[in-house]
Amino acid sequence: MERRTFIIGGVAGGIALVQYFVVSRYMNALRAPRGFSVRDFQQFGPKPAPALPDKEWLNTPENKPLKLEELRGKVVLVEFWTFACFKSRNTLPYVKAWHEKYNRQGLVIIGVHTPEFERERKLENVQKAVRDLGITYPVALDNDYAAWRRYQNRYWPTFYLIDAEGRIVYTAVGEGDYERTERKIQQLLAQARLRHSTEESHSRPVDAPHE
Repeated sequence: MERRTFIIGGVAGGIALVQYFVVSRYMNALRAPRGFSVRDFQQFGPKPAPALPDKEWLNTPENKPLKLEELRGKVVLVEFWTFACFKSRNTLPYVKAWHEKYNRQGLVIIGVHTPEFERERKLENVQKAVRDLGITYPVALDNDYAAWRRYQNRYWPTFYLIDAEGRIVYTAVGEGDYERTERKIQQLLAQARLRHSTEESHSRPVDAPHE
């Protein structure tokens, strides 16, 4: 009888422990509120964007890494995500729509894939997820969390908008607030076009006046 009680008590304790970890993981997933802005850029101002991952990439020419200094003059949207995160998956329809709509206007979207689980570290699994999810924009693998740390990131998913001068000017975490993010994309693209046209006009030779 005592042995049966001991076994039942052990099983109950094990179930409680599993429930604790499940609930903890679920609560952690909810910590990134909808439309939460990480930084108040009106107060602190833009900051130079840290470097992107420099190892394995997908959906680039010859799968070579992209560098932010080579993307100056363009607007860059960096999203930290991982394929097993349901919140990351929920953002995909919006991110893919922005890629289709604004890519030719100068928007470059880069998905930085930082794994949460061991299976998300394997290149072949990320390749399959990118293919199955219909992602055609560049994806950088951040298995060592180097970019995650450089950006001081904390949540999946997180969006960073980088202007044509290479500065982070907007950040949002989690799902929602897509309209505000798209308006910011449009604003930055307009600023980039104005900057480009101004530089062109300054570099154009001025004809000497006729006597």
